[in-house]
Amino acid sequence: MVNIPTIKLNSGYDMPQVGFGLWKVDNAIAADTVYNAIKTGYRLFDGAADYGNEVEVGKGVARAIQDGLVKREELFLVSKLWNTDHKAEHVEKMARKQLADLGIDYFDLYFIHFPVALEHVDPSVRYPPGWFYDGVSEIRRSDATIQETWTAMEGLVEKGLARSIGISNFQGQLIYDLLRHAKIVPATLQVEHHPYLVQPNLIRLAKNEGITVTAYSSFGPTSFDEFDFPHAKALTPLLKHDVITEIANKHGKAPSQVLLRWATQRGLAVIPKTSRQEILVQNLDCTSFDLSDEDLAKISGLDINTRFNAPTNYFTTEKLWIFA
Repeated sequence: MVNIPTIKLNSGYDMPQVGFGLWKVDNAIAADTVYNAIKTGYRLFDGAADYGNEVEVGKGVARAIQDGLVKREELFLVSKLWNTDHKAEHVEKMARKQLADLGIDYFDLYFIHFPVALEHVDPSVRYPPGWFYDGVSEIRRSDATIQETWTAMEGLVEKGLARSIGISNFQGQLIYDLLRHAKIVPATLQVEHHPYLVQPNLIRLAKNEGITVTAYSSFGPTSFDEFDFPHAKALTPLLKHDVITEIANKHGKAPSQVLLRWATQRGLAVIPKTSRQEILVQNLDCTSFDLSDEDLAKISGLDINTRFNAPTNYFTTEKLWIFA
């Protein structure tokens, strides 16, 4: 079994540097996918309320524990608070619902999914609620502040519902604003990060503040194939880019391993996803070799500051320019 490096979070806990992302894992296969990933050696699973598969993920975890593949304390289970539950009175209720769905007593890490508050949608009406208040097209923002939400997140740590808390999709000035009032500094910042969107200054900010960075969508446009984004289709897939394939051939590794190593060698955590066993093994084994400084620079040099995971790429709206 591959020995997965860990990163010491500012909360004092060790987080596996390579995990498994649960976004877009179909409910029909989620339990088996998680079980097989645990069997392969994965210990970190990155989920969210918005993914709509936490019940099935929990079944996979429970079966792995029951079969003796792993103990709960050996797993690092991650989830995220959705935008419609940012008000203080909703944070703990939603966290407890998600814990119940997963069949666990605590999160190892719990994020604010996006730095935008939307009007609450009761889970009995629609779950997961998605972006639209009416389930169709209406964006209705809430007046909940980041301070209100973060204070409630800190309460989850105090009550033992989350060991560590973090932020996702936050930009620099908002992080600084949060740090002005935070009693608990975010343990992790999770952001889209690949050679087409390097965000070097944001990563420098996080490092300087003692916040670990987790990269998602490490393979760039390939992660968004099913959405048919024009600006993604116009780009050379990173897995087929000459710079990446040449470096991969030089090291005798797959292009995917090079992309993941580019992130992990620079101190970031990664959460790739696959349903294919051979790729499952390959992705996990992405820290057993080193790239040269020249390799790292060439890959970073592909940066064109192009983002794929933004609300305005999925649907038309003038109310959610989160990354403006």
